[in-house]
Amino acid sequence: MKAKIAFIGLGVMGYPMAGHVASAGYPVTVFNRTEARALKWRGQYSGEQFSTISEAVKHAEVVVTCVGDDNDLRQIYLGEHGVLANAPEGILLIDHTTASAEVAVEIGVAAAARSQSFLDAPVSGGEQGAKNGALTIMVGGEPTAFEQAQPLLQAYSRQAVLMGPQGKGQLTKMVNQIAVAGVVQGLAESLNFAQQAGLDADQVVEVISKGAAQSWQMENRSATMIAGEYNHGFAVDWMRKDLAICLAEARKMKTSLPMTALVDQFYADVQAIGGGRWDTSSLLERLRHFHKP
Repeated sequence: MKAKIAFIGLGVMGYPMAGHVASAGYPVTVFNRTEARALKWRGQYSGEQFSTISEAVKHAEVVVTCVGDDNDLRQIYLGEHGVLANAPEGILLIDHTTASAEVAVEIGVAAAARSQSFLDAPVSGGEQGAKNGALTIMVGGEPTAFEQAQPLLQAYSRQAVLMGPQGKGQLTKMVNQIAVAGVVQGLAESLNFAQQAGLDADQVVEVISKGAAQSWQMENRSATMIAGEYNHGFAVDWMRKDLAICLAEARKMKTSLPMTALVDQFYADVQAIGGGRWDTSSLLERLRHFHKP
């Protein structure tokens, strides 16, 4: 019989992820701060819904969370009415929030004190990856807990890799976001340059995507960028939250992220022109707005 799952956080990512878990045959209980969202999910999938975290986790065997930031995680996991105080001993806790490595270690230590296992497991793939069950998951935690989590993670991922102890999953996600920021900015500049040069941007992409310039962003976002369509899930507001985590970690490490800091400010420009909810490929719109010929 499959483990009883409590899934906390039914946002853009969590909603379809919890749906995949239910569709895979797991008994699922959900909790969301906006109760209407949980009721909608229950109407679409098979599962229970509770109005408090303590009720949702009381009889669970695995708790999965996918929320906003460090503060959300501390509120959900720690304290009298949180996950740790109300979930049973021996439970497996999996967090898919993109957060700091510091909070992952903090929760991991607190969980271990209660004989509970915690994995920090941020994801990459965006809203479409969540809907398609094709996320990439970067995991920090104990190998035994990771092995226990594998069958469940397979319900909504194409790859899950253990990167080391608690916190290493979050650090790996930071590496991912640093790389993405640079690639998207490069793509935005190249497409803007092509159009300013009087080239057919779609034709340019068709040619250069077969060579060294090829990237996931080019394959999946260039056409919509050229068309000025920025409704593909992962919002600029969320990217700035993630880049702030990267930059803070870099300061602690006394290392430099000059390109990341610059692109973060470019995203601030996008927010300033009303694009906070546009997806991250909207860096092209910044160039169109501020650098008109």
